[in-house]
Amino acid sequence: MNPLKIPTLSAFGRAHISPDELYGSLFDAVQTAILFKDSKTFADSIPKCDPVLILEMYGHQKDRAEFDLRKFIVDHFELPRAIHTRRHDDEKVDLEEHIDRLWSRLSRFPEDQEKGGSLLALPKPYIVPGGRFREIYYWDSYFTMLGLAESGQTEMIRYMVHNFSHLIDHFGHIPCGNRTYYLSRSQPPFFSLMVQLHAKVSGKEKLLKYMPQLKREYDYWMNGSEQLAEPYATHRRVVMMPDGAVLNRYWDDRATPRPEAYHEDVELAKEAKEKFGADCKTTYRHIRAAAESGWDFSSRWMADGQTFSSTQTTNVIPVDLNCLLYNLENVLAEGYFLSNNYEMYRRFDQKARKRHAAINTYFWDPKKRFYRDYDFCRKSFTKTFSLAGVFPLFFKLADRKQAHFVDAYIRLNFMRSGGVLTTLTQTGQQWDVPNGWAPLQWIVYKGLRNYQFNCAAGRLRDNWMHLVEKHYYASGRLLEKYNIINTNLEACDGEYELQEGFGWTNGIYLKMKKEKSL
Repeated sequence: MNPLKIPTLSAFGRAHISPDELYGSLFDAVQTAILFKDSKTFADSIPKCDPVLILEMYGHQKDRAEFDLRKFIVDHFELPRAIHTRRHDDEKVDLEEHIDRLWSRLSRFPEDQEKGGSLLALPKPYIVPGGRFREIYYWDSYFTMLGLAESGQTEMIRYMVHNFSHLIDHFGHIPCGNRTYYLSRSQPPFFSLMVQLHAKVSGKEKLLKYMPQLKREYDYWMNGSEQLAEPYATHRRVVMMPDGAVLNRYWDDRATPRPEAYHEDVELAKEAKEKFGADCKTTYRHIRAAAESGWDFSSRWMADGQTFSSTQTTNVIPVDLNCLLYNLENVLAEGYFLSNNYEMYRRFDQKARKRHAAINTYFWDPKKRFYRDYDFCRKSFTKTFSLAGVFPLFFKLADRKQAHFVDAYIRLNFMRSGGVLTTLTQTGQQWDVPNGWAPLQWIVYKGLRNYQFNCAAGRLRDNWMHLVEKHYYASGRLLEKYNIINTNLEACDGEYELQEGFGWTNGIYLKMKKEKSL
């Protein structure tokens, strides 16, 4: 009997409710009290019994003098553990062999997935990044797949593409990761590149197999575009430009603190209100949108280019996002052509051509001679120079003269002894100075190679590989990010500790090693 008609645990699971909504005041109490060093800990915890019963017990006990909140949580929840991937001191294995061993440690299988927590079950095996990241992540996975291809793990690539198509089928988009609290946002749309990679290793027909999901992802990012009628009108992830072009921005459908960083977001919103008079909900939306970008967090999103609490992500039209959507339009055009649907082929071919022109209209800075993000509220470029400006080279959207200037800018400003910096600004956030990240090393490397700047590309590749090898042989670890400026120090800053694993570092190292051997 359930006279109150309160959903049972299984019903909650089907509803995909985020833990902040599910536990309400209990969730707020735990995160506000900072019971755990990492806010993600409680968001990922698994209830040991029906959440309704836990909430009833909490309601009866919380006002008692002897009540211990931490003990209550430990008694009623199974806390998650980090994934340990460090090489044991007695292991004498080279880096490539260690990565091959790591794939199994980072693998997750349908039969092993937790029940009752925030995890969204997936039908096929998949690779997680490692450390605190115990779930699949959208854009991480493409770079991980590059390494899986070099390891001959084509079956795992097939499984992961299937999982992402499953998420699109069930939710209409690919969430940031397979957690209930990620359902309101996505991440940089790399699914088209995943399908291209899958088709490359398994046959061209794989592109046609995933056409429905590719189209549905496109519709998700372009939702509301037909409603835009005047310059700089917006709806969710789309913005109308003065010449009629429709470009994209990052967005999140919720305007509340992120469950995985609840306390941090609440404090940041307070600071933004004190310093800039910002509405809390607006700040939450900007922060969540920055999380959708994958660059959480960076000076790219800060109004003044320096202050975290000035983050204004939804005001920014990012160059990298629009290059990715250009690729999605191109892949859809190719798929329709292969399936003899010439009307849809012409439609998406035209969309890609229009976006190509818009990218060079709105993101190319003729004075600085570099691609930059565009602030459509201020109608000017943002203050930050970043590696997002190399995405047009990665997708071959720059002409030869533009590519020459970008190459020079990279060599003069971003190149360091450990690879390339992400931005040129030090803010205390992890996507700024002094840190470098594996996916962007690959984007820049491949972008330079596309225009035959092989000397700079080779230097970048060798510097990055040497840095990864140096830290591995010294500590037995592969890391999420690295200090590009001082290679004797570890990467720093950000809202959580340096993580080990690490999916995309493993993938890009193997891919670059293959490139070097060629």
